[in-house]
Amino acid sequence: DSEGGLYVCMNTFLGFGREHIERHYRKTGQCVYLHLKRHVIEKVPGASGGASPKRRNAKLFLDLETNSDLNSDDSEYEDEAKLIIFPDHYEISLPNIEELPALVTIACDALLSAKSPYRKQDPDSWEEELQASKHAKTLVQLDNGVRIPPSGWKCSKCDLRENLWLNLTDGSVLCGKWFFDGSGGNGHAVEHYKETGYPLAVKLGTITPDGADVYSFDEEEPVLDPHIAKHLAHFGIDMLQMQVTENGLRDNDIKPRVSEWEVIQEAGVKLKPMYGPGYTGMKNLGNSCYLSAVMQAIFSIPEFQRAYVGNLARIFDYSPLDPTQDFNTQMAKLGHGLLSGQYSKPPMKSELIEQVMKEEHKPQHNGISPRMFKAFISKGHPEFSSNRQQDAQEFFLHLINLVERNPVGSENPSDVFRFLVEERTQCCQSRKVRYTERVDYIMQLPVAMEAATNKDELIAYELKRREAEAARRPPPELVRAKIPFSACLQAFSEPNNVEDFWSSALQAKSAGVKTSRFASFPEYLVVQIKKFTFGLDWIPKKLDVSIDMPDFLDINHLRARGLQPGEEELPDIAPPIIIPDDPKALDIDESSVMQLAEMGFPLEACRKAVYYTGNLGAEVAFNWIIAHMEEPDFAEPLVTPAFGEVASSGAAAFGIVGLDNQPPEEMVAIIISMGFQRNLSVQALKATNNNLERALEWIFSHPELEEESEPALDMMNMENNANANILAATGSEGPRIKDGTGRYELFGFISHMGTSTMSGHYVCHIKKEGRWVIYNDLRVCASERPPKDLGYVYFYHRIPS
Repeated sequence: DSEGGLYVCMNTFLGFGREHIERHYRKTGQCVYLHLKRHVIEKVPGASGGASPKRRNAKLFLDLETNSDLNSDDSEYEDEAKLIIFPDHYEISLPNIEELPALVTIACDALLSAKSPYRKQDPDSWEEELQASKHAKTLVQLDNGVRIPPSGWKCSKCDLRENLWLNLTDGSVLCGKWFFDGSGGNGHAVEHYKETGYPLAVKLGTITPDGADVYSFDEEEPVLDPHIAKHLAHFGIDMLQMQVTENGLRDNDIKPRVSEWEVIQEAGVKLKPMYGPGYTGMKNLGNSCYLSAVMQAIFSIPEFQRAYVGNLARIFDYSPLDPTQDFNTQMAKLGHGLLSGQYSKPPMKSELIEQVMKEEHKPQHNGISPRMFKAFISKGHPEFSSNRQQDAQEFFLHLINLVERNPVGSENPSDVFRFLVEERTQCCQSRKVRYTERVDYIMQLPVAMEAATNKDELIAYELKRREAEAARRPPPELVRAKIPFSACLQAFSEPNNVEDFWSSALQAKSAGVKTSRFASFPEYLVVQIKKFTFGLDWIPKKLDVSIDMPDFLDINHLRARGLQPGEEELPDIAPPIIIPDDPKALDIDESSVMQLAEMGFPLEACRKAVYYTGNLGAEVAFNWIIAHMEEPDFAEPLVTPAFGEVASSGAAAFGIVGLDNQPPEEMVAIIISMGFQRNLSVQALKATNNNLERALEWIFSHPELEEESEPALDMMNMENNANANILAATGSEGPRIKDGTGRYELFGFISHMGTSTMSGHYVCHIKKEGRWVIYNDLRVCASERPPKDLGYVYFYHRIPS
């Protein structure tokens, strides 16, 4: 909104900008709105006795959430609230308990105290907000003449050269604690604190012009030291000349970095910051790096740039009444922030000088904070709506699903990822085959551990590691398994055993094998390295491997060939559907569930698939998933029907849906009372499985249907209720496929650091303008050593033939 502010309808409790509020009033007749406006008072640096306030509006509607302003410690806020009465636009300032009815006052108070995505703080968030140490301001430093060299550090009480800490009181250099993973030290820094009481220490090797890692022994936690530059200068350390070096070694003395965290983030290398359009970072909202990495890759693709940023004006002009709940609006907004360059500008020289004068060596990050985007795109999802770390590959598929469900114009940008997979399944006894096709968006490549080229080194490393762990010595230098890419590609193309295969030729379970080929090649090929697997105890683990991913990839030899001469097809007979008399008596085959989950499907959907197919195996359950993955409750938890409801529930689960599924009349009446037509209310409830909140969202995301005639809506209702198999039989066109040659070039990859998808950190590398760029949350820099061998998800684009 050009003037700032947010209007909230007091009947529907939906928010609008100024350009949408008149439209909502005309269409619904709702006349009472709460107008919210936030004024930011900025303290002018250097002003005596506080600051001369400078007021400006904080745009609460479609403005991008930059990292300055709203989150700055140097800003104070004033909130203004008014009640607006249409059509005269009569204003009543709040609070006003004398003129307003009690019900209106209560509603206003509830809205004003509600937390938006900007203010919510999930207690499960892993984002650590460091606090300034209580010792920083009054820290006493001994004038003992100690000067710390720029490199070559060693613990003063032992020979360790890693994990060293500089005590900021007397300048002692001592090692940290010992950890059970083999890292750390002998604990001399802690012992020194117990002997002297000197509270603060800084980790050597982490000092940069942006700051350093400081620990308070007294407060027993990492802290901020606002005067760190002054405290380091006392011992002869100039922060502006320092860069990250773990062991205090530089130039030719630096050991090869093998730690996954170091290599992927290119630690120890001075990276040049990048600014301008397409070089905008994203703030980590608390384990949201998986989202940032995926969106950086997505908006580096021209088709997504054209669909959302190229159509930004049209998307905003035709956005629904509540654009905060519109997928296309939020995508356009985020894309504009990443590509416009408005939020990625180099700092001015005067700002750098001011930082040095004030001894504030905080990084002045550009970038955007995708709070509203994350809140919307994860709404209703049990995992992405949390602040826990997530799998970037799963989020990519979740995003593609939303793109598919929310078309923008005539071009669907997700078409560039879509391809057909031909699956050939053969019964080992009858030798008969079945060919099926399915749609996919990602190529999952297994890790061929047995093909490692350095097996002898791996065996020797494992022996040394165990010996060091037993003797509590530092671990040996890491040796990572080196896997040829060709071996992974061969493992992908080899036949796989199908457990619990039901042969229609034998009408019984049999041994079966399945091979997969490309029935079409996509415009952009996304390759996932299946690094995450399960141990014998079903505990997830990650394979720490190095794969020589090629810059140029040719997979034309994986083109599907269809039914071959001499092959005989399996009879088209469906396996029997088993629905137990007592639903609780059926144990779900967890091995089949995990097979499906490893394919990238939601866990709850896999459980339902195995349950509703009577534990006939992953193959049959997979077919159930393909037939039901478009249903609104596809990923909802499995709810077993009560006794006596089994037949009807089971029938519905398999797609036998009748046309007489009218929503409850009371729900229809609620939506009608908000000013919407009856036929539109009924259609929205049917489309969302009678979920009132989602029905309202559906209405606002389909504004064009408000103008449709009743006969047209009736026809759409018939289409929505028809069985998917019936539609296919009547000549559905099927998915749009962009086929072409199978030759590709690498242009981006997402890397993961950590031992599990539920922890760690994601970083994205993208090749732009002929050079690689690293996107590490807010930091966007020119890459010097892109770790292409350690990636998790790779992005290739087709080479024109």
